[in-house]
This record gives sequence, structure tokens and C-alpha cells, in this order.
Amino acid sequence: MLSIIIPTFNESQNVPVIIQRIDQTLSEIVPYEVIFVDDSTDETPRILADMAKKNPHVRFFHRSGERGLATAVMKGLAEARGDVLAVLDADLQHPPELLPVMLKKIDCGYDLVIPSRFVPGGNDGGLSPFRKLVSWGARMIGRAMLSRVRSCTDPTGGYFMLRRSVIENVDLHPLGWKILMEILVRGNYKKLVEIPYQFHRRLGDRSKMNIREQVNYIRHVARLVKASPDDWRLLKFLIVGLSGVGVNLTVFTFLLHVLDQSEVTSATVAATISMLSNFLLHDHFTWKGMGKGIKFVRLIKFGLVSSIGIMIQVGIVFLCMEWWDWYSFMANLAGIAGGTVWNYVGNNRWTWTNHERWAVLAKIRK
Repeated sequence: MLSIIIPTFNESQNVPVIIQRIDQTLSEIVPYEVIFVDDSTDETPRILADMAKKNPHVRFFHRSGERGLATAVMKGLAEARGDVLAVLDADLQHPPELLPVMLKKIDCGYDLVIPSRFVPGGNDGGLSPFRKLVSWGARMIGRAMLSRVRSCTDPTGGYFMLRRSVIENVDLHPLGWKILMEILVRGNYKKLVEIPYQFHRRLGDRSKMNIREQVNYIRHVARLVKASPDDWRLLKFLIVGLSGVGVNLTVFTFLLHVLDQSEVTSATVAATISMLSNFLLHDHFTWKGMGKGIKFVRLIKFGLVSSIGIMIQVGIVFLCMEWWDWYSFMANLAGIAGGTVWNYVGNNRWTWTNHERWAVLAKIRK
């Protein structure tokens, strides 16, 4: 059975239309149920109750004193009877006619199917320019901060289908309106696929997006980062790196302008002190408890990795300026990015390698 979860809030105009389109789409394809989880304050509960009496596919839960799209979806997932679960909005921006296509992907062995506006053939024309900007910003924040989200071009869309096993025995803690990101980060899946879809203009009254929901989204991303060890470690690495820049500039300015040292001396001492500062912070904050052996050995490793990172940064700047004729500022940004990636990967895999972890992995491989 396919269980379709639809959260609703004041969607009296749209729910009769969406159930009609779902019935027309699925009636001869697969056994299904449509679960409406409703928080409405208008006529929507009465309409849904009437639909549930007349249509055997419709189930309806009205919540009083509780609000929120993510928790409504959680309620629907908990009540669902199917082995395959789908989630879509009630405002008809998510076309239900895609459900059979999504089911075929599930039948082909995929665990999670996500319609995307941003793969070839997709379109986000249903959004205003401002909403497009907000949506783009939300996607970029999620993909930048969460490694498991990067495999998805549309992690904030809210239209998806999954096998029940993806969320079985998974402790989900959604906040706000982006339940899909919660599943992407915490879910048990191996094969994910995206399909294109046309995002339609909203029917009925205005969108329910507001500043509060945007704040909840940022809080949700922060919560997911902290729950993901690799993402949390990368964020701490970047924070320490920024602190190193501050230490470098402070020491350089003090030596140059207060102690009247030369530029070369000031730069050399500032770079050395900032490197030592970064090492100590990484050892006690970024990779806390992961370093094995003598601290001085880790310091030597850190120095070697950092030296190679400097060479990579300089090399990228040279290539960008001499070969590709980039502006110096953009070339330097590219060099910093390349050096930062190297420093993180090198230190994560060598300087602060958890030897016990690698020993366990080696035994598993054997």
C-alpha cells in the first residue's frame, strides 16, 4: 500500500481538488490511502470529515492546540499503514500526477525519491522572485552545512516518497517546515534519486511562509549540524580558522606598529603564532579526544599539512591569475578555498586520525 500524507492548514478550497486528482491518478495503479493531518481554523476540518465519510481512501486527523508542518507530517507517518510513504503539500504546487512516476523509481530499488525543480526538465516558476531568492538561500545554507544534503538539489521542496525502512527506528526531531532535510540527514537510505517537476503557482490564499519559519529553518540546520559528527567537526574547523586570521592580524599589527619590527619579521612571527593557536584549538576543540600519541608529533604533522596547504593556495592563485586571467581577489579566494579543503582533509585523515577507528574498519573489510 502507498500512504500519502498531506498536512493542511486552512486549505478548504484545495483539498477537494487534490483528492480528486489523486483518485484519478492512482485508482487503477496501486492500493493507497490519503492521510490529511489538519491544523485548520476555517472550514477545512468539516470538508475533510465529509470527504473521509464518502471516500474510503481518505483518513483525517484534526489537531487542536498543536501547529506545525513538520509535526503534522510526523503524525501522518506514524498513522500510515503503507510500506511506501509519500508527502506533498495541499496547495497543489506539488502535482500529484507525479506519484506513479515516483512509485516506479521505488520499484526500481530506490529508497528515497525526490521531485526537484532544479534538475533538467524541472522548473520553479510557481514562486515569486523574492520567494525564489529566499528558497535559493535556504538551499545553499542546507547544502553548505550538511554533507548528506549535498546529494540533493532540492532539499527544501517538501515533496518526496520513501520506503518505510528509511525512517524505521530513526529518532526524528523536525523543527519548522523542512521535514525532508531531517530525513536526508538522519534517515537510513542508500539509493536516492531526483526526478524533474514543474512547481505550480499556489492555489487559494497566500503562502504561509513567514519570518518565524525562516528562523526555525536556521535553528533546524544548526541542530542537524550538531547531530552530524562530520559536519559539526567541519564547522568547528572553520571557526578555528577564522580565529587564526584574527590572531595573525593582531600579532602582525602589534609587532609592526607598536614594536616597530620589519614587515618580514612581523609576518613570520604572526604566521607562526597563529599556526600554534590553530593547532591548540583544533587539538582541544575540533578533534578533541581523537589525537593519539605525543602532542608534539601531532604538531609536526599539523605543520607539514599547513605548509602543503600554503603551497596549494599559492599554486591555485598563480594558475588562476597567469593561466586563466582571473582578478587577484577572486584568485586569492579560490586559493584560500583550495588550501582550506586540503588542510581539513589532511588533518582529519592524518594529524588527528583515530587509529582505533581505522583498525575496526580494517577488520570489517577483511
